[in-house]
Amino acid sequence: MTDFLYSIFVGPFADMIALPDFLMQVLWEGFVAGVLYALIALGFVLIFKASGVFNFAQGIMVVFSGLTLVGLYELGVPAFMALIITLGVMYVLAFSVERFVLRKLVNQPDIILFMATIGLTNILIGLGQWIFGGETKTMITEQLWLPTGSSVWEPNGGLVIFQHIDIAATVIAVLMIVGLGFFFSYTKVGRALRAVADDHQASLSVGISLNQIWVIVWFAAGIVALVTGIMWGARSDVSFSLQIIALKALPVLVLGGFTSIPGAIVGGLIIGIGEKIFEIYWGPLFGSGVEGWFAYVIALIFLLFRPQGLFGDKIIERV
Repeated sequence: MTDFLYSIFVGPFADMIALPDFLMQVLWEGFVAGVLYALIALGFVLIFKASGVFNFAQGIMVVFSGLTLVGLYELGVPAFMALIITLGVMYVLAFSVERFVLRKLVNQPDIILFMATIGLTNILIGLGQWIFGGETKTMITEQLWLPTGSSVWEPNGGLVIFQHIDIAATVIAVLMIVGLGFFFSYTKVGRALRAVADDHQASLSVGISLNQIWVIVWFAAGIVALVTGIMWGARSDVSFSLQIIALKALPVLVLGGFTSIPGAIVGGLIIGIGEKIFEIYWGPLFGSGVEGWFAYVIALIFLLFRPQGLFGDKIIERV
């Protein structure tokens, strides 16, 4: 019993102190994963804020955009042109969702809209497999001018390795998050999006087009999905299994709140760093695969004690 308590409460912290360079490596890898989780969660937040729809299809949108980009390149389309065409495909997807789904289901219960996004997920899976096949594809990292290789830092005789693609992914994700934050706060369209998020009927009364706003916000979520697909694809190739990684955004949203952009960032970092530390230092006690379920345990704890998340609005119903 004493050994078990030591392995839980003392041993991991002793290892952190004894090998600080290894701890820094773990923190860095967790930070990179956390930033990318936050980027995925941002796609969910954008759509939920503007339309009140929880877009279950955001994960497969990440995969579909990455497959489209790589598939076009394999057909002989230059990388930059393939990127532009993929952006066009994501716009067509956004327009189609608004025209054939949201417009038909406006004012329907939330569960119906949620089920519609599940249907959209299956459509995109089938379409992706039909067009691109089910095999794993390699992201065209060099063709998109993304850096490869690694750099080494040796603090006090230790060794910390920084993959260049991880650095690029972090910088691009941060720029994307900052850019979207600026877009929401300081542009006319961004203010309209926030107005729609607050009250659909009031927005209509002042001349804001819900249909146009929904196309914009789904297209923005598509851009986020494309960037995420490129970054995750560069780290672990492009396959349909990426949608499992994308679903890590669900615990992130529970932690940060479904309507908060800062919450998506903070929640992503908590999940990314937390699961990496737990996997490395406490994983041997709980068996393999800790990284797969740790985030959902944290989300369950938050649902029990703070269901609105760290930055979400507390819902008060008057009767």
